[in-house]
Amino acid sequence: MYYVYILTNWSNKVLYTGITNNLEKRLYEHKNKLVKGFTEKYNVHKLVYFDSTTDVKAAIAREKQIKSWTRRKKNALIESVNPQWVDLSDTWR
Repeated sequence: MYYVYILTNWSNKVLYTGITNNLEKRLYEHKNKLVKGFTEKYNVHKLVYFDSTTDVKAAIAREKQIKSWTRRKKNALIESVNPQWVDLSDTWR
C-alpha cells in the first residue's frame, strides 16, 4: 500500500503533504523529529488526512496534485473527511 498524507501543526497554520509505503512508521518519524527539514522545523506532525492505493504511480500523481492546490482547496479536502482537524493517528494506539 502507498499512502498520501497531510500533516499540520497544532495551530493548523502549516500543511505538509507527503507519500509513504508505511504510514505508521512515517508518522512515528515525524512525531519524534527523525525527519530533518520542514516538518521538524515547523513542528508538523498532526495527521489530518490520508488516502491509500496499491499503485505507486497513482500515489505519486495524487501527492503532486494535492501539492499544486491552493490552501483553500486543501482545507476543503481535509474537512471533507476530518471536519474537526483531529489527529487521525491518535486512534492507532
